[in-house]
Amino acid sequence: MKKAGKIMGRILIGLLIVVLIAASGGLFYFKSYLPNTVAPKSFPQTDGELQVGGLDGQVDVYRDGMGIPHIYASTTHDLFFAQGYVHAQERFWQMDFWRHTGSGRLSEMFGAGQLDTDIFLRTLGWRQTAEAEWEGLNPDTKAMLQAYTDGVNAYLKDHHDTALSLEYAVLGLLSPNYEIEPWTPIHSLTWGKAMAWDLRGNLSEDIERAVLLKTFTPEQVAQVFPAYPEDHPVIVNKIGDGPLVVPAYENETPAFDYASLPLDNVTNNFNLVDGVLGEWSDGIGSNSWAVSGRLTDTGMPLLANDPHLGIQMPSIWFQIGLHCVEKTDACPFEVAGFSFAGVPGVVIGHNDRIAWGFTNTGPDVMDLFIERVNPDNPNQYEVNGEWVDFETREESILTSKGDTVTITVKSTRHGPVISDVYGPLKNEGDPKDEKFVPFKDRSGVEFPDQYVLALAWTALTPSTPFEAIWGFDAAQNWDEFRAAARNFHVPAQNLLYADVDGNIGYQMPGDVPIRAKGNGTLPVPGWNDEYAWTGYIPFDELPYTFNPAEGYIATANNQVPPRDYPHLITFDWDSGFRANRIVNMIESAPGAIDISYIQKMQGDMYDQNAETFVPLLLDLNTASDLQPALDTLKNWDYQATADSTPAAIFNAFWKHLNSNTFNDDMPEERYYPSGGSRWSEVFRNLVKNPNDPFWDDKTTTDITETMNDILTKSFADAVSELQKDYGKDMSKWKWGDMHAATFENQTLGQSGVFLIEDLFNRGPFPTGGGKIMVDATGWSTLDGYETNWLPSMRMIVDLGNLDNSITVHTTGESGHAYHPHYSDMSELWASIQYYPMWWNQDSVIADAEGHLILKP
Repeated sequence: MKKAGKIMGRILIGLLIVVLIAASGGLFYFKSYLPNTVAPKSFPQTDGELQVGGLDGQVDVYRDGMGIPHIYASTTHDLFFAQGYVHAQERFWQMDFWRHTGSGRLSEMFGAGQLDTDIFLRTLGWRQTAEAEWEGLNPDTKAMLQAYTDGVNAYLKDHHDTALSLEYAVLGLLSPNYEIEPWTPIHSLTWGKAMAWDLRGNLSEDIERAVLLKTFTPEQVAQVFPAYPEDHPVIVNKIGDGPLVVPAYENETPAFDYASLPLDNVTNNFNLVDGVLGEWSDGIGSNSWAVSGRLTDTGMPLLANDPHLGIQMPSIWFQIGLHCVEKTDACPFEVAGFSFAGVPGVVIGHNDRIAWGFTNTGPDVMDLFIERVNPDNPNQYEVNGEWVDFETREESILTSKGDTVTITVKSTRHGPVISDVYGPLKNEGDPKDEKFVPFKDRSGVEFPDQYVLALAWTALTPSTPFEAIWGFDAAQNWDEFRAAARNFHVPAQNLLYADVDGNIGYQMPGDVPIRAKGNGTLPVPGWNDEYAWTGYIPFDELPYTFNPAEGYIATANNQVPPRDYPHLITFDWDSGFRANRIVNMIESAPGAIDISYIQKMQGDMYDQNAETFVPLLLDLNTASDLQPALDTLKNWDYQATADSTPAAIFNAFWKHLNSNTFNDDMPEERYYPSGGSRWSEVFRNLVKNPNDPFWDDKTTTDITETMNDILTKSFADAVSELQKDYGKDMSKWKWGDMHAATFENQTLGQSGVFLIEDLFNRGPFPTGGGKIMVDATGWSTLDGYETNWLPSMRMIVDLGNLDNSITVHTTGESGHAYHPHYSDMSELWASIQYYPMWWNQDSVIADAEGHLILKP
């Protein structure tokens, strides 16, 4: 959103100046009138009775002390109708923004500055895919989506503009002609495409490898893209059920014919969709683990989950309870947990029999195919020795001023042509300029003279993950859960399971391509079938386990299958530091594991980078003025808590270590190390060779640096930075202040106009943790220390007593600025505290702060 924010900011600054000059009360407008008079207009009614057309019968909506709605209805139709109504009550601005993103229509809301983003989104064709998905859904699923849609529109019928959300008051300055349109089922389905993009995997790594091959040897590329560590755990040691078996790991990369791999144009432009949904970051992921009753204090399983996503306001999650008053075959839902505003059902949570959690698998489901273009006819490309026509369609994009821009989208048999619209796949500069650099001249592989690059991606084949999720909501046992998982095609997730009968399980679902040749790590020729996708790994051959012998299952985006698994899922797993720590904590638990110990695990901030480097730092001969800072590391427990001075010093050192070691080697700034999980493993390997050429600083021509030289310089740079920014009093150097979390509205909260940002943003909140810690709060060594992704919620489900489950998410249940539940969870989240995840109706009613009755 940074790019979008800057563009919107330039527009809004001009508008703001006009407002302030034209009206002497301009400051009053933003500081008093909007918060105190306009904002409350959007606060939803949560008590009393409302007559709502479209319902079959009465629906009761209890909101507990945290503002969480618990819906009780007599029919499936009314249950999801009411969910749509409540989502619109609390989060419609978020829903409106998301649907415009999914359909490539951001320019309608925010102006022509979003055209490039819309063009790329239209090229991907998310809406077309969603429309095809709608046509393929069964009648029951269509009815569920339509009921939800009718509930959203029932609320929109009586609420408009600022009665829906405060953001519309500001949007009126930017796009005065914007009109809110009715909700449709397609809007819900497009969000599945957006999430698939957000969790897409290794497309950027494919491009980076190609660029680095121009500068690095294949062996050096392998150094900066290391194999999954042999000493870190995999999720499934043995597929199915049985004793623990750990086969030998074959640290081998399949042979790759680099000379036969032409590539396309790449530039330094930023990824457009990442600018809206949040930039993909090395190391971003999630944690989940299930512990069987054999290891717990109650004799029943505990299931924990904390999905890691980009920081935003409001939370990406909307917590909810959905209860059929009488559970029957016609109304089978009794479920609570976390939903997406804009989509019916519960994505992560539990019902009356089972609980489940998600972490991202990250399979390699995107390939870039280089297509040879006919030099005599640019409308044709080569397929097995013959020229065939590109498929084309026209897209019309409307801007906020009413202008229409028409584009032509081209596709090949592999997918849409993204060469001209996806930032990292464009040429650099103007072809008429002498400084023009086509990507093929910057990459380390050969290209045909005329080419385009097409994207093959499983998410562009019609399928929706929500059909599987609705199956989870109603599943009563492991077999029904696995049956629902068969419909989970993309984005592939690690599905963790536990039930009230004492079972725990894991299933990896998803469409993972089988390739005729190649390993998916570089773009490949598309003009013949040599690298074609020949199918998908059959569901029954995907990794799963049920009641494993070790008594627990832990997932943290680490390698999924056993080390002798015959199929390729990806080479780009998370490096497994979080998984390693989770497994160690489970196996070293001082006694029976209880909820409080799971809380301690979710809040664990142990820094495994420090475990590697602090002993090396303490052995250095450093200048005397650095000794006080070095001394703080001597008795550090490696916990990066918010109040920690050693963590502040070490993370500053880690930032400078990354840049001092690798920036001089990288051909482009975009590939400077960002300090994530991959780079932690790179450095863990690099310290084994203190004279490795990567340690040498190529900008100093008169000396060849070794590891100790770079460690010394990086530590000195870190101390200098901290003294400059925080003063010489080391007691003021606190990691939580450096790494604070500020929750920003995805659109107007990043406008660049402080009066507008102050309306919607909340924070900063001092925050501990870090990228490879269990309490995974991300930051970039390139952009500063501020938290940029985080545990988007934390959930612990007690299968022995569902009413004993606890949770927290990042901001608050409400999407309305200045509402009491807008940011009341943030301090709880930052301090690793929780609130009850009420299940029994008596508990809900006892804690209820509102009871809204919806009547037909």
